[in-house]
Amino acid sequence: MASEAPPFWWEAPDWRVFALSPLSAVYSMVAGRRMRHAPREKIDAPVLCVGNFTVGGSGKTPVAIALAKQARRMQLNPGFLSRGHGGSFAQPHVVDISHDAAKHVGDEPLLLAEHAPVAVSPNRAAGAKLLMEAHGCDFLIMDDGFQSARIHIDYALVVVDARYGIGNGRVIPGGPLRANVVDQLVFTDGLLKMGEGTAADQVVRQAARAGRPIFEARAEPGAKERFAGRRFLAFAGIGHPEKFFETLRGTGAEVALTRSFPDHHFYAPDELAELAATARREGLGLVTTAKDAARLRHGAAPAEFLDQLDVLEIDAMFELDNVPERIIDETLDAWRQRRLRS
Repeated sequence: MASEAPPFWWEAPDWRVFALSPLSAVYSMVAGRRMRHAPREKIDAPVLCVGNFTVGGSGKTPVAIALAKQARRMQLNPGFLSRGHGGSFAQPHVVDISHDAAKHVGDEPLLLAEHAPVAVSPNRAAGAKLLMEAHGCDFLIMDDGFQSARIHIDYALVVVDARYGIGNGRVIPGGPLRANVVDQLVFTDGLLKMGEGTAADQVVRQAARAGRPIFEARAEPGAKERFAGRRFLAFAGIGHPEKFFETLRGTGAEVALTRSFPDHHFYAPDELAELAATARREGLGLVTTAKDAARLRHGAAPAEFLDQLDVLEIDAMFELDNVPERIIDETLDAWRQRRLRS
């Protein structure tokens, strides 16, 4: 999981990578076979998957939200499918943002649920049926699950972070890849390069040679004026906290101190007390990510801590405005063709 992703995954291959190469080869073989041969249940609704090649954050959640907003503009009724990191429900569950805790449904589903119904379940097919029957959803957006091969995907959009790319290019446990890139490209319908940087250029070229369309987007912070000129202690428990700190600096804020925690981290009372005391002592504001805020708001964070907390919201902005509509149109076309063949 991303929270255990070792730093050497994102560096040039060294002795650790070569020592783990036999295990990586086995993992790659099993993952590739599953993607090619596992039976995929067909759902009676279009399924758009927003996934990535690697573990760790790539900006999928803002992209999924942007696509849901576009689906609504096209008079569709979207719903999200999520496994829910750390979720504890045995049966498919529709997220209730008024009552559900982050430790029960995960942080990303709580963010998604602000925009459309979210079914949390390892059984994606059961979650899809719940959304369709209970909420009338007619367009399903799967947040992650690209490699799981549980349900038929009509369009797979793979998000690649331009700053981190695919790391050292090796498969788990020697690197961050969930399966060999070639095996994953077979099932990729479009590649979205997120942000600025050159680390993703190689896999972008591979996708282009495979005839896959390449799109570009960036993370755009909301309400920049709220942060410009202010001094902060910034903290984050996400896959790549440095991305958040850099984005915050881009608003004109001064990031005086930073604290990094593991991905999906649940903050202990003493950690929150230390953050608040340090900010107070140094005369700094406290700021974090939307995902961290979801865990804090739907967890055990004291009200006084939340009252002093700023949250940097992020939107996915596509370089070409027509791309979200194109992706949804192609998902609908693939679904119609699937129905004709059945």
